[in-house]
Amino acid sequence: MGLLENIIIIAYLATLGYLGFVGYKQTKNSADYLIAGGNTHPFVMALSYGATFISTSAIVGFGGVAAWLGNSLLWLTFCNIFIGIFVAFVFLGNPTRKLGVRLNAHTFPELLGKRFNSKFIQVFGGVLIAFFMPLYAAAVLIGGTQFLVVYFNTDYHMALLVFSIIITGYVLAGGLKGVMLTDALQGVIMFVAMIFLLFMVFNAVGGVDAGFSKLSMVWDKTVASLASVDMKSLKPGSPDFMMKLSMKWGFQGWDKMPLFLSEGWLFVITTITMGVGVGVLAQPQLVVRFMTVKSKNELNRAVLIGGVFIVAMTGIVFIVGSLTNVWYYEFNEGKNALQSAGGVGKVIPHFINVAMPKWFAFIFLFALISAAMSTLSSQFHTMGTAIGRDVFEQIGNKKYSSMAVTRVGIVLMIIVSVALAYVFDKQPAIIARSTAIFFALCASIFLPTYFGGLFWRRMTRKGAIASMIVGTAVTTFWLLFVHFQEAKELGICKMLFGANSLLSGKIIFVDAMIVALPLSILTAVIVSLITKQEDEQLIKKCFED
Repeated sequence: MGLLENIIIIAYLATLGYLGFVGYKQTKNSADYLIAGGNTHPFVMALSYGATFISTSAIVGFGGVAAWLGNSLLWLTFCNIFIGIFVAFVFLGNPTRKLGVRLNAHTFPELLGKRFNSKFIQVFGGVLIAFFMPLYAAAVLIGGTQFLVVYFNTDYHMALLVFSIIITGYVLAGGLKGVMLTDALQGVIMFVAMIFLLFMVFNAVGGVDAGFSKLSMVWDKTVASLASVDMKSLKPGSPDFMMKLSMKWGFQGWDKMPLFLSEGWLFVITTITMGVGVGVLAQPQLVVRFMTVKSKNELNRAVLIGGVFIVAMTGIVFIVGSLTNVWYYEFNEGKNALQSAGGVGKVIPHFINVAMPKWFAFIFLFALISAAMSTLSSQFHTMGTAIGRDVFEQIGNKKYSSMAVTRVGIVLMIIVSVALAYVFDKQPAIIARSTAIFFALCASIFLPTYFGGLFWRRMTRKGAIASMIVGTAVTTFWLLFVHFQEAKELGICKMLFGANSLLSGKIIFVDAMIVALPLSILTAVIVSLITKQEDEQLIKKCFED
């Protein structure tokens, strides 16, 4: 690297260190450390929310999926904006903030536990986060570290160690204040890089109209031509195998939706669009952001900022992923993106390195590292609070301060996450599935209790607990024994029953959340109606100003 690049990297790291120090100086008590004092600026809150939501798996993983499956993924962008931003901020944000203030709750499991006066709910939520989120964090760690390895030509283990130490420093020191300040900086970097990327890609493919008009032609030349090829003759996981598979699933082109109710339609709508789009509402690391502002006005001001950010991040990367097929066809001997890059997960990095100028590759490296660090810092903070405040303080000795216990929890969870990233660096596909698993679990387990706790006075503690247990059981069963991706990757069904799934047909393409969430909601309603209403004093405390 040249002198200028080294100066930029040093300045970036120095800025992160300074923001972590600012968070440290502003952190005086547990409320500051856990919910940033409840007085965060809406701009910082919105960017922190968006940057936490969008990680390297969203940019690289879903960008590669868009190169494979096309513009059908834009439904996820719509779902993210409407549900993940508008519904979350407008309808859930202020009730969550007010309930948190009334109950003096500083974490998502604590909010649910105090709403229903149940230590079990708080501990169960904390255990769930501590058990599953390290896998999610390991996937993000692997993605971010691999880019450092490629760009700097360094050892994977050394890059992972340095990467983890940098994040650990400002998370431990600054708490959520430090995390949100660095998130805001990283969100700005991600936004600027994506705007640059969109214009440069349109320029590379000849303009907006020309780029989209060529998608059908490239599909016909590189994918439709595989129609006569026997799928058994293709190597599983190879680019041609993946493209042939998309045709088998009912995809008709990168600019078209798959056939209605085909395997591809079920996968795009239930797993990608609904699974991620609805699951975001119950993400602990995102819900706690609503508790960091002081009024409804701040949340309303954050809606537009968050919406624009999500459009720039997901909408642009999905469009770019799809249009890479045009660029590769024109400049790489008539091949599409997967055939040229070698696989779904390699499309975006390969495209940036071969199609974009070197200076932009350097900028985009910062966007990817920022995406990884912003998500990881929030994950580490959430896991630490889950271990410290939601589990240890509830079942252990309460004489220690929340900040001290949480810091110990953060260190433990970072060690676990880094260890998983060391172990599974050669098997990123298995770990990446944990993202979908975590989203499905959070939606099926937390959403009924979360919504009921905010809006339904009649919901009872027993209804909430029964709903969470049913959500856990159904989701676990579906992931282990039915859904085509997780059941096959995890291999437990194959080991016990000799088949990748207990069921057959299109049902195996339906996401676990689509089955588990309705059952969880139904359980919450029925059990609440047949059990005794909660104490009137608790209800007044939760709902009356």
